[in-house]
Amino acid sequence: MKSVLVVVAHPDDAEISMGMRIHWYTQRGVRVRVHCLSTGKPEEEGSVTRRNECLGAGAVLMVDQYTFSDVPDTRFVEHRGRINSELFRVIGESRPDLVYTHYPDDQHIDHSITGQEVTAVAMREAMGLNYFRSPYSTGFEPNMFFVGTEKLMDTKVKALECFASQRQLDMDVFRQLGAVAYRQHVHHRVVERFGDDSAYCEMFRVQRSIEFGSGA
Repeated sequence: MKSVLVVVAHPDDAEISMGMRIHWYTQRGVRVRVHCLSTGKPEEEGSVTRRNECLGAGAVLMVDQYTFSDVPDTRFVEHRGRINSELFRVIGESRPDLVYTHYPDDQHIDHSITGQEVTAVAMREAMGLNYFRSPYSTGFEPNMFFVGTEKLMDTKVKALECFASQRQLDMDVFRQLGAVAYRQHVHHRVVERFGDDSAYCEMFRVQRSIEFGSGA
């Protein structure tokens, strides 16, 4: 795999949902672009503070490119056509091997619209599509589990600490969720086979995966 595109609705969505996975990719030379549709304010120009927080977190995770659209936060319904156009542009520029985005069934309307629109575009333009679980996802049943190490979790926490304006981010909670959330989906006999350094997990749902027997 050469390139991954992560499309999110808001600042910190990528880091919360898949910070370990992102850093694992970048450590292995995979080009990762994170594209954030909103910079976190209802006003169209967004927030300079939150944009800078994203760039700081991206530097921690070694993200190759962190880009933004200026869709107003909480105004995704009325800007849906514009979001669709932006996604065609971003995916066309990136030509990613794999796209990650929000699971479309989500209590947050911005997350839901992002997941739906990314699906519509990625199923036409991208080789692979995976969903991550947001804190407000509903009915999410993972079928792919990324098991991370203490070091990967430390890096994820360091990236999340860049979002100083978001006082609700509790790092102890993120560690606890990463340590136990997957156990409701993976039988304990399988978990027992994990290595001693495999302490945390991020969960995904594979929407499409294409493999080539020819090595193309």
